[in-house]
Amino acid sequence: MPATFNHTIIAAEDREESARFFRELLELSEAPSWGPFTNVQLADGVLLQFAEPPVDIQMQHYAFLLDDELFDRAYQRLCDRGVEHWADPQMRRTGEINDEHGGRGVYFKDPAGHAIELITRPYV
Repeated sequence: MPATFNHTIIAAEDREESARFFRELLELSEAPSWGPFTNVQLADGVLLQFAEPPVDIQMQHYAFLLDDELFDRAYQRLCDRGVEHWADPQMRRTGEINDEHGGRGVYFKDPAGHAIELITRPYV
């Protein structure tokens, strides 16, 4: 069997809030959770496991590939909620999206302060 990506643990100050944020933004279903994890499952089976670590949270970057229709809905939800967002990872083009790599993209921070990117076309 070839290697595939299975799960990642995402540090969150409030694991329930972070999981709910991603479920609502990306239109994901709830997944069974256990122990210190509140889980969200992507369509390809990958689990995002939110946990409240006993240490300071360091910002990480997570990028999600969406089709155009889901991107439009997710972007509208960001705007409706007043989530600050940028067209670039340097956070200089506030309130914009980009049209790089033949698609569209946007950057913002999740409730735990992680840098999130939504794109409609893969980079490679």
